[in-house]
Amino acid sequence: MLSRHEIAARIPHAGSMCLLDAVTHWNVETISCTACSHRDASNPLREDGRLGAACGVEYAAQAMAVHGALLADLADDSRPRAGFLASMREVQFHVSRLDDIADVLVIEATQLSGDGQNVLYSFTVRGGDKLLLTGRAAVVLDANKTRNEQT
Repeated sequence: MLSRHEIAARIPHAGSMCLLDAVTHWNVETISCTACSHRDASNPLREDGRLGAACGVEYAAQAMAVHGALLADLADDSRPRAGFLASMREVQFHVSRLDDIADVLVIEATQLSGDGQNVLYSFTVRGGDKLLLTGRAAVVLDANKTRNEQT
């Protein structure tokens, strides 16, 4: 299990933009995280006092980033590789907003495939027993490095 402080040390999101509170479980294929920042009135993703369900994608993306960092630790890499969200597919929203969810968010991501440059994840965000959103995300690793090497 990782704390919020340990998560923040592994991803590029600083301060209140680090949305996750804990990693509760992970292995080479999956990660499960929790968050309560969706209820925080000062959440940086809020707009007009609301946190729309689409912001759940950022929670999932941060879980994927932590997973990548933990895999880098496991592989004894010197630092995790930068990842960029390239596309989202089959995203389904089962609620319109997250800030009115009383339960802690549970964010789960599963790596479906990957190679040296691309990773495909599926994800779910739940609040208690309620499914809030699902989808798939493609992540490109070291996109700037690859582009700079080609020029």
